[in-house]
Amino acid sequence: MTPAQLHYTSAPPGPDGSGFRFTAVSPGVPQGVLREAEQLIGYEPPRDFPARPDAEQLKGFPKAFSFSELSDGGRLLSRSVYTGVDYSGRWGNFHAHALHLPPGTRLPDGALPITAWESPRWADTTPPDGRPAPIDRFEPSGLLRTEGLVAFAVSRAGWLAPFFADLRAVAEDPGTGQIVLVEHDSADVAQWIVLACTVLPREQAHRLTFTTYTRRPQQARQQIVGALPSSEQVAPDHRYRVHDCTGRPPSEPVTDTLAEVYARIWLAARPDLLRDSGDGLGPLTVAALTAGIELRPDARAAAARWAAGNALPEATLTALIAGLCAAGESDEEEAAALVSLWERLDGRVPTAVSAPLAARVLTSAVRGGGPVPALRAGSLTPATHAELARDLAPALRAGVADTGRPADGRPLALLRVADLLDVDCQDLLPGLAERLARALVAVAPDELSAVAEEQPVGHPAWRAPETAVPSAPGVGTPALLDAVRDHPALRIALFAALDALAAADPRGAARPLAGSELPVQLPPAFPHLRMCVLTEPAREGDRLGRFHGLLRTGGVSPHADTAVLRTALDLVWPGELPTGQEASLLLNELGSDLHRAAGTRDLLIEAALAAPPDDPDIPVLAADLLRCFGTELRHGQRAALLLLEFAGLLGTPGEGEDWVGRALSLRTGAGEPVPEPVTDRVFEALGRRLMRPDAPESELYALARSDEPALLAAYERAGRSDRVGDRLRTVPSYVAVCFCAWSAFPGSSTAWDETSSALLTKVLRPIVKALPAEDLAEVEVALGRAGRGKLDAFRTWNRPGKLGRLAGRLSGRGRRGEQGAPWPGDLEPPHRGGPR
Repeated sequence: MTPAQLHYTSAPPGPDGSGFRFTAVSPGVPQGVLREAEQLIGYEPPRDFPARPDAEQLKGFPKAFSFSELSDGGRLLSRSVYTGVDYSGRWGNFHAHALHLPPGTRLPDGALPITAWESPRWADTTPPDGRPAPIDRFEPSGLLRTEGLVAFAVSRAGWLAPFFADLRAVAEDPGTGQIVLVEHDSADVAQWIVLACTVLPREQAHRLTFTTYTRRPQQARQQIVGALPSSEQVAPDHRYRVHDCTGRPPSEPVTDTLAEVYARIWLAARPDLLRDSGDGLGPLTVAALTAGIELRPDARAAAARWAAGNALPEATLTALIAGLCAAGESDEEEAAALVSLWERLDGRVPTAVSAPLAARVLTSAVRGGGPVPALRAGSLTPATHAELARDLAPALRAGVADTGRPADGRPLALLRVADLLDVDCQDLLPGLAERLARALVAVAPDELSAVAEEQPVGHPAWRAPETAVPSAPGVGTPALLDAVRDHPALRIALFAALDALAAADPRGAARPLAGSELPVQLPPAFPHLRMCVLTEPAREGDRLGRFHGLLRTGGVSPHADTAVLRTALDLVWPGELPTGQEASLLLNELGSDLHRAAGTRDLLIEAALAAPPDDPDIPVLAADLLRCFGTELRHGQRAALLLLEFAGLLGTPGEGEDWVGRALSLRTGAGEPVPEPVTDRVFEALGRRLMRPDAPESELYALARSDEPALLAAYERAGRSDRVGDRLRTVPSYVAVCFCAWSAFPGSSTAWDETSSALLTKVLRPIVKALPAEDLAEVEVALGRAGRGKLDAFRTWNRPGKLGRLAGRLSGRGRRGEQGAPWPGDLEPPHRGGPR
């Protein structure tokens, strides 16, 4: 079936009237189509063309070749040409010859509409008999041959990619606007439309509407609108994408990768690739690179990504890799895509095929600063290996020595590459190892040197910072572990640096290194590092056992290397001090000479001087320290340790005499402030000892006259304790002892008067008021033995009355048996009146 035809021009009067009218129409064309076609096939000559052209000038007028969509879904392909004068001799006539394609139909042989441009089948006049001759095919115009289109594309190189980008946008969504092409010749617009159809999918090319010329572009309905410079101007906006090919080409880069590839393919005179490469960016970029066409980095990345996911013949792969490797510098996207392609091919294709890509990937990573691929020895051919070693040696050495990057990242990866290429970096290993060690333990070198050189372990000022240091990201990572296992020289240098850091700050090194997989068991041994890596988490329990276990882990006796003693102590007692028992065992088991040589003597001394009062083993530790380091102690340290030793002797046969005087004399003569824990321990011990029944009156007198607030406060706390209160309630004779003591020596000092008054009023009086009559009588008997004055003073102080005796009888307390003399150190109440 041949398409229906329409002819339209200015004609003499006839059955359909005169002037512009349809002069020939194939049978069956609906009237609605005719009315709509009349709006599409009109022609206005350019304003700047001759008003009365001759025959030769008429040939230069633009031709309005249009393909338009009709409201019924059909299409109208038309050709309108200027003919000059009409039948009456008036200027301004044109002739339109059109084909109507109902919905679902196409041109004969399925030809694209644009291929009918200037076909001999188009008529410039109405058929004489008024009957259009059937058209069974269109012979294409010679203007649309490939050679001419390539030449045209080259002449429009600056507009190609922007045009293709707008074309893709309009074809995918017709609502995005229209493309306006400004050319001097409508034939050039026709060539643009041919170029458009070569890059569009076939179905979209059949639906693409266009016109090669109009004087009023804003009134055109087609997707591509051709215009002359003299046509009405159209301002570029969201409705119109204007490409004025009579001026300067656009300078903005095109972001549409596929459009840019289309342009390069036409400029390379390979439009056949558009037909043979299939759909999609990936296959097209692979075909272009294989054909030797240079592409942008984003297009090369697309080719590499597509090739990585599809099986390609070896010859195609070889050509593709050659195209990828012949390109310029890679951006980050392309570099990642090339790595993916290389990883997909390495070991799966012959090395001769993949080696150039491996070289490209490696060179790009080394020189461009990107991620360094993990090449195998078999990834390169001997020639490629030698070439890379020669070209990359300076960059590799500079990268390994680069102090501006984390050592456990890029420098370490570049060292692996240098080893692969046999580039000598032995002289750079010490510096790299030092930076690696600092990165792993995250310790500033100036802090370490200050701690290590100025303050020995155990000095009161020696305490490594407790700030939380996050584990270094390289610890235990495969890259680092592989490096230390496979590179003996780096391992030795790194472990030596880590060992020095671990010796200077064991806790700081153990935080990131403990539990890592660093192969510290490999020879040679680095004891400090081994202890930090293999240390177990701190836990409650046998810390001395853990201490000895760490020494065994280090593999070096502290007698051979005293520094391991400091490391073990710091790991087992991080930021804290040994207890008195632990410190004594450390001293006696290892010996004073070892602690003296290791610089841990002051740690043991501090353990004694800073110990809490409830540690019962401190006096023994003080005695051991005095025995072992007596001649080395500062005067203040010696005085403090003597005070601690004295505190342990109170209440024992070795306590001696003049307790208060001796304690105060040692503290005053120390020459420096005695640590507060030491003073507290001694005064608390003195307070408890003076509260016992057998406390000598001379010591109480010394206490009263001492006017020492801290000592008197400790004595008062002892008097207010539950132990003293319980004994006062159950042992009447102890009531008499306390009354005698607390009422003695009035006026000795203001502080004593306040302390004794507080004890009598707040402690003794409430207890005495609650005593049963029998116990109160025993108190008076005991006071009578102490002297008539004591008993009278007590009765005056107590002022017993009926109410008090009634309260005692109603308290329900039973009679306690008379107690014998208390044993030394015994402040516990007797049990049911039995022996103590």
